[in-house]
Amino acid sequence: MYSIRHPQRTWFGLGTIAKIKDEAEFLGARNALFFTDKGVRGAGVADMALAPLEEAGVEVTIYDECPPEPAIGDLEQAFDEFKNGSFDLVVGVGGGSSMDMAKSIGVLLGNDGAPRDYLGVELVPKPGLSTILAPTTSGTGAEATPNAIFSVPEEQVKLAIVSTHVIPFAAIVDPKLTISAPPKVTSAAGVDAFTHCLETYVARNATPLSEMYSLEGMNLIARSLRRVCDDGSDIEARTDMALGSYYGGVALAGAGAGAIHALAYPLGSRFHIPHGVSNSLMFSHVMKENHAAAPEKFARIARILGESTDGMSTAEAAGLSVGAVEKLCRDCGVPTRLGEVEVPAHAIPELAEAAFKLERLLSCNPKELSLEDIERIYRAAA
Repeated sequence: MYSIRHPQRTWFGLGTIAKIKDEAEFLGARNALFFTDKGVRGAGVADMALAPLEEAGVEVTIYDECPPEPAIGDLEQAFDEFKNGSFDLVVGVGGGSSMDMAKSIGVLLGNDGAPRDYLGVELVPKPGLSTILAPTTSGTGAEATPNAIFSVPEEQVKLAIVSTHVIPFAAIVDPKLTISAPPKVTSAAGVDAFTHCLETYVARNATPLSEMYSLEGMNLIARSLRRVCDDGSDIEARTDMALGSYYGGVALAGAGAGAIHALAYPLGSRFHIPHGVSNSLMFSHVMKENHAAAPEKFARIARILGESTDGMSTAEAAGLSVGAVEKLCRDCGVPTRLGEVEVPAHAIPELAEAAFKLERLLSCNPKELSLEDIERIYRAAA
């Protein structure tokens, strides 16, 4: 028996951002809280959602202070600002950070607790306000997931609000919103999206439903990530990436991420490394540890990435996936070694301790990892 969770409605395709008007009218919304960041707003992308909301007669309060890699304190500050408002809709337009802020505020405004009360799995008692999300990057898949991720500086780790109530009412995935994403954001986000698809495919919790999304997501991203890194105006590649990222988010909701994310989170929290880059730093090194635990799946990943496995054993073919992923990251200009981002070797024991605490993620990994295994992987990535 298995199930999968996703938004009640998803719009996909060029120009679908205009459908936010229909969704707001369907919900009877009159007073929306709108989360974005200054870059998205300054590029005019937020206006693509604000204009149809205005047409729907919705009064909008804009919060454009969403930071990259938000901390729990950022969420607490926003909640304090808006907890006494009379909102009936929350909208998030941006990357994963803006969408996670929007999802979390939506939950908080419909419940009685404080932000830290809900860090964990299924701790949110009841539904919050209706939420509509529109991604401006192809990476996190946050428009489809039950997770909202925040760093907790005092613990030097990232933790999550994980709840079915976090999943938005509607996701609007319009590739046009991603065209202005800068090259570094495009490449790191794309690696993040591929990580989601790969980790959910090999996860212990994977099901036929989640695997369907994982596999198609990998196929889309494998054929288009290099293209979009070379030419950000390639709308066909942007469309593939947007759909692949969404599929990765749906797969995350069904299967969960694994050790790549578990080892990446402490890097982001302690050294403020962007999440997609953190994943890239650990990607091939964790795969090297994992591929023997699911050789048939890793062999298929190698073929998706263009490797010829003719005449090879399954184990040999699985091993090719490690180099293929590292090459993908390199071709897109995303670092794959800790030394490239100046993470010192003396930090590794503390990073390993922090990663080892992330049982939610490690429990999904195809291979059980000890603290010693995790420290060894970090050292191999140095």
